[in-house]
Amino acid sequence: MTKNVPACLPALRILATCLTFCLAADWAQAAAPSATAAAPAQPKLVLVMVVDGLPNEQLQRYRDQFGQGGFRRLLDQGASFSNAHQAHGITVTAIGHSAVLTGAYPYVHGIIGNNWIDPVTRKSVYCTEDTNYTYIGEETKSSDGTSPNRLKVDTLGDQLRYATGNRSKVVAVSGKDRGAILLAGKTGTAYMYMDKTGDFASSTFYMKQHPDWVKQYQAGKPQDRYYGKSWTALLPEAAYAGDASEDLNAPKPGTHNRLPYTYYSESGEIDAGYYNNLKTGPFLDQLTIDFARAAVEGENLGRNPAGVPDLLGVSLSAHDYVNHAFGPESKLSHDHLQRLDRMLADFFNYLDKRIGMDNVVVVLTADHGFPNTPEFSQTQHIDAQRIDGDKMMTALGKHLSDKFGVAKLLSAWSLPNIHLDYEQIDKSGLKREEVENAAARFLLKQNGIVEAYTRTQLESGAANTTRIATLMRRAWNREASGDLMVVTKPYWYFGTGISGTSHGSPYAYDTNVPLLIMGKRWIKPGYYGQYAEVVDIAPTLANLLHVRPPSGAEGRVLTETLR
Repeated sequence: MTKNVPACLPALRILATCLTFCLAADWAQAAAPSATAAAPAQPKLVLVMVVDGLPNEQLQRYRDQFGQGGFRRLLDQGASFSNAHQAHGITVTAIGHSAVLTGAYPYVHGIIGNNWIDPVTRKSVYCTEDTNYTYIGEETKSSDGTSPNRLKVDTLGDQLRYATGNRSKVVAVSGKDRGAILLAGKTGTAYMYMDKTGDFASSTFYMKQHPDWVKQYQAGKPQDRYYGKSWTALLPEAAYAGDASEDLNAPKPGTHNRLPYTYYSESGEIDAGYYNNLKTGPFLDQLTIDFARAAVEGENLGRNPAGVPDLLGVSLSAHDYVNHAFGPESKLSHDHLQRLDRMLADFFNYLDKRIGMDNVVVVLTADHGFPNTPEFSQTQHIDAQRIDGDKMMTALGKHLSDKFGVAKLLSAWSLPNIHLDYEQIDKSGLKREEVENAAARFLLKQNGIVEAYTRTQLESGAANTTRIATLMRRAWNREASGDLMVVTKPYWYFGTGISGTSHGSPYAYDTNVPLLIMGKRWIKPGYYGQYAEVVDIAPTLANLLHVRPPSGAEGRVLTETLR
């Protein structure tokens, strides 16, 4: 028997269902607001700073002595990673700078050193040399850095310009040509310090002549104001009590290793000798920041009339020169970092007034770290030595010739890369792998060498799976790198002499660098212990700028820092 159903009941049921759905949708929207609604506007300026040769341990060791506006501002108001690394096995300036805005490793981006052996010509080449271009108004040698031609991928700046129809401006400034060129990418503009004139100049790769603001800056000759001036200690003497003794390392001939450090030339005139001397100490960094400020004003960076973001890269080179000469344990390195801290504070204050730091994202990192000098390490009961690489290679060449009865099986080297003469090997009826293995076995018997990887191992993936092996594989480029790569013991490095130190290894003192990101509207301040890499910078900034990552980028977006 069919029951009588009120005619309005189906309509009431439909209405109830609709109300339930709408209430659920409203609740879900309130519980999870849309990403689009929450996303802040793009920054007006992205400032990417690289302090050449700054190990993270120095930033932590001296942080209590920093002022309020420089490194401390970044540490307190930004995201600070304690376990960030240049995660490749050959830690030098060109490779480290390439990683910052490509997000790529050398096996992809093609920059395998500052210098390396061209596998075709067997001659040494420089990472940014390009004889098709010259410096503007400056003497140019064939080996001088003038273009990013050898960089095989694009950068964040290139992607930003692509996304904005070339309306975004990308400018990079450095005390070293490679520091500027490898940050500027393919479509930005690089300016670098000229150590014969003390000017900052670009090359004809970027333009035919300098814009008026550069000419006006050069006319002021700011580099001359330091002649006869001294670099003196910034802090009270007690602040340096923990630094290494100044008597530990002998100064290089014609130099000294103490403060005050006076800048002059042997001729008694302002000349190329004086301009070259400026590189070791705080005045080069001050000139670099001064020129960066001129670029902000001359190019109107951060105030782009098209309403799109601009990017400014600033590579500060002097800390690398100081650490090479005196070591990161020295009073000079300690004081230089304190002076750089105050320079950063002034620069940030300037940007605050001109653009507003709430409109700026700042990233600060380093291209590599630094070991202590062998002399200092030995006082800490650490096995540390310098290795005469040329002497070792001469012995290797003789060993291979004696073993196989064929002359010149060793072709060339730019350590840690070693090139064999495969043509000679093939012509003599030898097996390539057999010669590689013989060379590797010999090298592993040499004092200070702990690993030797062959081309066959690297191409086949047969190298071991340790972290060091992973970093060395990333540093090896199939087309450009050698047929063997060697790794020294910790705290040993290739070099001669009786003072100073150098970097380039896969060990933590060379790979662990600062990674600081500050941007009030985009970044959550905090001290982050998560593992991070310098190659994470480009994808993270691409995410903030709403542009695609650079073509070779392998890093991750540091989502834990994002608001």
